[in-house]
Order: sequence, then C-alpha cells, then structure tokens
Amino acid sequence: MIRDKQQPKEIVIDLKGPQGNAYYLLGTARDLAIQLDLDWNYIHEEMTSGDYENLIKVFDFYFGDFVILER
Repeated sequence: MIRDKQQPKEIVIDLKGPQGNAYYLLGTARDLAIQLDLDWNYIHEEMTSGDYENLIKVFDFYFGDFVILER
C-alpha cells in the first residue's frame, strides 16, 4: 500500500529532554508565532520577563492548543 505522508497529530515537547531548554522553546514559539500571525516581539518579551516556569506558562498560554509539554 502507498499512502501520502501524514502530518503528526500533535507536537509533544519533553521538558526534561534536550527540547526542554529555554532556547529551544523560544525558537519553537517564534516559529509558531510567525505561522499563526501573532506578535512575536510581545510574546518574546512576556516569555523572557521571568524565570523558566514563567517561560513555560507563557508558552502554554499561547501555544497550548498546538503543543503538549510533558514534564
């Protein structure tokens, strides 16, 4: 059987793995903000205005419908 390549149904980021570092999350947020036509500068400012937990909470607020964060 030959079929078209299917898009993954969800994006999962393991926060304890290499994708859980702040730089990766910021890069992913930037890419998603551009795709969703959101104000990246504002989101970036919000994400970097506190500690790592703040960064995760802001990421989840804006992109939680598209990305699952696992601890």
